[in-house]
Amino acid sequence: MDMKRDYYEDIRLFKSNVVIFWTVVLLIALFTAPLYIDSYNVYLLNIIMVHVILAVGLNILVGSTGQISLGHAGFFAIGAYGTALLMMKFQIPFVFAILIAAFIAAFFGFILGLPALRLEGPYLAIASLGFGLTIMHIIGGMDVFGGRMGVRAPPLDLGIQQLGLTWILKTDVQKYYLILILTILLVVGARNILKTRVGRSFVAIRDSDIAAEVIGVNLTIYKTLAFAVSAFYAGVAGGLFGFVLGFFDPFTFNLILSIMFLVMVVVGGLGAIQGGIMGAALITYLQYDLFKNIAEVPYLGAFLVAVSKQWFTLVGLENFNAMAIGLIMIGIIIFEPLGMFGVWIRLKKYWMTWPF
Repeated sequence: MDMKRDYYEDIRLFKSNVVIFWTVVLLIALFTAPLYIDSYNVYLLNIIMVHVILAVGLNILVGSTGQISLGHAGFFAIGAYGTALLMMKFQIPFVFAILIAAFIAAFFGFILGLPALRLEGPYLAIASLGFGLTIMHIIGGMDVFGGRMGVRAPPLDLGIQQLGLTWILKTDVQKYYLILILTILLVVGARNILKTRVGRSFVAIRDSDIAAEVIGVNLTIYKTLAFAVSAFYAGVAGGLFGFVLGFFDPFTFNLILSIMFLVMVVVGGLGAIQGGIMGAALITYLQYDLFKNIAEVPYLGAFLVAVSKQWFTLVGLENFNAMAIGLIMIGIIIFEPLGMFGVWIRLKKYWMTWPF
């Protein structure tokens, strides 16, 4: 029987030699991926990893703390605009610019967390939705942020220009390794947060905030902290996203984006780090690759085109993208409430007891 007898058995990163082996295999595959995949797939992996960072942070808030947010596109925008403008207008090096932008996002997350002390469920979701829409319109209405024309990201320079040090990442492959390293660090950081006293307080609030307060959990501190940590992750992801795209405008960070972030967490599995990773990977792949051009989807593409010509118009063909993702989310909720992480658990149990 696999029983934990010591606290350090619960917090250690690698639970067995098997985990170490497969972790090494995964890392080797990730670090060598650009050697055998084409440039578009490297670009796609960059976007997937950016979304993984955000989904893992959002899962801390939604899955582990039980606070619903539909405003994470706002934090995402703060990270993107903050990083780019700090580098262009104040000549701040990238490393410091993205951290400052992430902490600005965390500050706004803390402010948004204050209503969470009195609001729950759909009321909190609407409050966070209002924040996200407000950020989008403020950015679009101010010339300092480029207005509706948007912003072109500066060169991604990891050096310090003031000291004469430059190291510009020009290609998607070079950016890939930067994003990969940051993704690994932030995912491990999120895992460690949830294993600490802070993470256990988050889970206690999710299960019952009244019971958590009775046993000594300060709801004011931990609810606002959950929003701040989640917003920090969104800020880092937004800062990286701006350099992956190269150009962005306020409408890039719209309501649909916030909804898709929440879909990633729900489809992947609430309350599990692996769930955030798997959900972000699946939904991003569907959006940016498989369903990007509906007419080219294997087997179904020609059928959907024929249906659109017969009863609808080809203009609305792209709506099948949202419909497919919505059906996937409904199916996950009905048949596997634990999401893709629940499917992963079932597969592991099956192979552990195979062939019985």
